[in-house]
Amino acid sequence: MPVPAPNLYPDFNTIRLSHACLNVKDLAVSKTFYTEILGMQVTDEDDSHVYLRAMEERGHHCVILQQSNQPGTVAVMGFKTFDEEDLDRAKAYFEAKGRPTSWVDRPYQGRTLLTSDNMGIPLEFYHKMDRLPSIHQNYALYRGVKPLRIDHFNCFSHDVDASVAFYSDFGFRVTEYTEDAVSGKLWAAWMHRKGGVHDMAFTNGTGPRMHHIAFWVPTPLNIIDLLDLMATTGYVNNIERGPGRHGISNAFFLYILDPDGHRIEIYCSDYQTVDPDLEPIKWDLKDPQRQTLWGAAAPESWFKNGSKFVGVETQDSTIAASPIVAP
Repeated sequence: MPVPAPNLYPDFNTIRLSHACLNVKDLAVSKTFYTEILGMQVTDEDDSHVYLRAMEERGHHCVILQQSNQPGTVAVMGFKTFDEEDLDRAKAYFEAKGRPTSWVDRPYQGRTLLTSDNMGIPLEFYHKMDRLPSIHQNYALYRGVKPLRIDHFNCFSHDVDASVAFYSDFGFRVTEYTEDAVSGKLWAAWMHRKGGVHDMAFTNGTGPRMHHIAFWVPTPLNIIDLLDLMATTGYVNNIERGPGRHGISNAFFLYILDPDGHRIEIYCSDYQTVDPDLEPIKWDLKDPQRQTLWGAAAPESWFKNGSKFVGVETQDSTIAASPIVAP
């Protein structure tokens, strides 16, 4: 199917991705990983939750670690709207699409709409979040990989065409995509709101599941420092893929796993996409430079493993095509 034309005047205005709530087995173990290894800052915590932000962020949190009897799953993905009225417009929009909607109370957030996309991924939209003092230039706090901000989500979808059409309808724009030559269906697509390569991406596979959550860092050297840190603090087996440079997005990357198996991408050096008439870039699924510009293939785990969403059933994809997989 062709990539849908972007809807430049959607029913409501989503600015960007905002945060995710990740379910974990041992809150103390996860807190250590996210603060001492990744270098995120704790903004609040109690017996069941740890709230974290990255160094450039003024909002209260971009990650919530939640103690759970379903570790390794994802509770919700969050997005920020342009204004308060967009929340009411979003509620009407999702109801018209037959999706469930409800107003929920979230700590440190204003009025928050809980809904789900056409695949069942739980989404929440808000406009106001508590603001915190800037720590961007408080360099004494920098640790680990020195993350500046949350960058994007990537999710497995069993029908990437349907996922792309749904998000395109409420304003997400495709920047790059891969198409299965045999079926003509999309194998993967990258979609944005904030002017980078993506806020949300979809990868063909058993879905819906979260493939990864990504954080922006200042330079590739931060990634090298993280690798040295993980290799000497007992986390060498948590390194899954990279470092490398993607063909798609041009980003320098590293994929690692947190203690519960949630995949995290450390990411920098993609490009600006703010022009609304920017044409999406198409890649051949068998092009070895598609996934890594330098030609190295991804491991099988990268295409198969992901974090389920709480209470959401998954389906297998019917697309038989596969990219190049490392032996």
